[in-house]
This record gives sequence, structure tokens and C-alpha cells, in this order.
Amino acid sequence: MITFDVITIFPKLFEPFIGESLLAKGQKKKLLKIGVHDLRKWAKDKHRSVDDKPFGGGLGMVVKVDPVYRAVQKLKKKGKKSKVILFTPRGKKFDQAMAYDLSRQNQLIFICGRYEGVDERIAKHVVDMEISIGDYVLMGGEVPAMAVIEAVSRLVPGVIGKSQFLKERLQKGRKKGFLEYPQYTRPEIFEPKKNIKWKIPKVLMSGNHKEIEEWREKHRKIIL
Repeated sequence: MITFDVITIFPKLFEPFIGESLLAKGQKKKLLKIGVHDLRKWAKDKHRSVDDKPFGGGLGMVVKVDPVYRAVQKLKKKGKKSKVILFTPRGKKFDQAMAYDLSRQNQLIFICGRYEGVDERIAKHVVDMEISIGDYVLMGGEVPAMAVIEAVSRLVPGVIGKSQFLKERLQKGRKKGFLEYPQYTRPEIFEPKKNIKWKIPKVLMSGNHKEIEEWREKHRKIIL
């Protein structure tokens, strides 16, 4: 089992995401455990403040170090392989190789930043790594957390169903990517408009498994 613990100020964003489809089934089968935690729970003042104005001036607010530190200390399981991750545009680009590395952990703690960012002491002293899911800026770390949860969860044996569903997509002896080829299903011919026909490759209808495999091999691409 792998445990995901998400620290956020918007926990309700995750309710439909973790309660549907394969993630819900993976939790029911006890292959995954996904906990979503409101950062305000670890605030000490009566207003449950988790942000403040930046020293030196500037626009916006900054997530405070102390509630994040207390949250991580409370959630981190002793004696387990774990990673504390901060989502930030300046982090290391998330890819399939990183997903494999993270899937070997027992626990992943995600810190979802908001506002103008987080106190730099969080990045320096609280987290193990910083991750970016692309060269763009989002409103917070919640969407990146969902992307990583899904990418990592599908690598946990049993989550996506039969193990061969996953094994067939992996390039033998390579951890950095998986193989993908074009897929087709019924109808054999689709006519979106008059005189326009979208047909599937004839070889896939031939029943000749050798030729089909050769066609797939020719059209395979490594997805990193």
C-alpha cells in the first residue's frame, strides 16, 4: 500500500477526484490510502491564519512556515519510506521516471502552495523535493497533486486491474518510459460528414496476429 497525504487549504477540491473510478476502487481494495488535510487545522491563532504579508513588501500573501511544519511533523510516519513534496513552478519537471521512483515509497506528503507562494524555509528545511508539472503557473498545487496521485497510483500493482494491462505498456528493461501505439474500436468506419469516412487500418481486422504485432511495433512510440 502507498499512502498519499495532501496538505491544502481547499480540501473539498479533492472529494470528487478521490471518490470516483480506479482511485476509489484502489482505496477500497486497500492498495491506496489518500488523506486530504486542511492546513488551517495546524494554525494557532483564533482566525486560523496560514498566510501573511511578505517581509520586504510585495503583492499578495505568502503561506507561513509554522503550520506547514506542524502538519508535516504530524502526518509523517516514522520508519516508513516517505517523501515530502512541494509543488512549485521552479521544481524538477515531473515525468514517468519520477512517477516510478515515487511509486516505491510508502508515503508521499504533498504540500499545495497558494497565493504568491510559500515561505522559502518550507522549501529549504521541510520538503525533500520540489516538483513542477509543466512550464506554466497555476493558482495552486492542488491540480499538480492530483496529476501525481493518478500517475503514481496506476503503477501500484492491482490498481488498474489485471497486471498485464500495465506490463504490456512498459518497455522491457527501461524504467524511463512506456510504449504506446494507436488504438481503434468500433465502428470500423465512421462518417462524421457526407463523403468523409474515417477507417481503421485493414491489418487490425485481418485476424493475423503476427501482422498486427508488426504493425503495432512499427507505430510504437516511447512515452517518457
